[in-house]
Amino acid sequence: MSKYSPKFKEEDILKDKDVLDCGCGGGGKSVYYAIHGAKSVTGIDINQKDIESASVYAKMKKAEDKTVFVLADACHMPFADSSFDSVIMNDFFEHVNDPLSALREAMRVIRPGGRVFINFPPYHHPWGAHLSDAINIPWVHLFYSEKTLISAYSILVSNYPDSEYRINLRTGGSNDKLEYINHMTIKKAARIVKESGFKPEYYKKLPLKTILKPLSVFESFTGTVVYVFSKGGEN
Repeated sequence: MSKYSPKFKEEDILKDKDVLDCGCGGGGKSVYYAIHGAKSVTGIDINQKDIESASVYAKMKKAEDKTVFVLADACHMPFADSSFDSVIMNDFFEHVNDPLSALREAMRVIRPGGRVFINFPPYHHPWGAHLSDAINIPWVHLFYSEKTLISAYSILVSNYPDSEYRINLRTGGSNDKLEYINHMTIKKAARIVKESGFKPEYYKKLPLKTILKPLSVFESFTGTVVYVFSKGGEN
């Protein structure tokens, strides 16, 4: 939640609110939101394995009464208009196939006075290819083709017990393209926001490290991009 400070405190995002967590994965963030003040949390993901894992995790943390996990596409949500107070897209915007539709859907399902909170590492971030679980070399994706990276990654995780899952998650079965990411640069995000017609209430870029803040004018040294939209913030 610190990514949204000082403009928004954790309680502004969570306290007594019905929260939607887009791209909930294994439920870690959803459960955090539930434990730290949310009235209810709905987590959505397109991966059935993650939905099942999230439900198990919520029960383990005794948060099952405040959480529900739904297999759903953020670009076509199965929720009525004005269903949530906060929509959180944490490390999600760089993965979704159609980010413009996801943003429009998020704005559709929030209530008047609600907000959509987005943060993501831009593509030119040191680990923008999301392969650091095996290839922990900063900016490697800027020097090698995706086909080469997929080949190297496949070899490096071949002895992992879940190697097939890791490879399929990132490639979607492709031999030459990382389907797991959408190459979300800072400029691409700005184009999507402009096309959406929604005016951000808040925007900022966070540096990789405080000491590197002067270099964050360059995307390669930007750690996180933050957008916040409010209902009624449309142009």
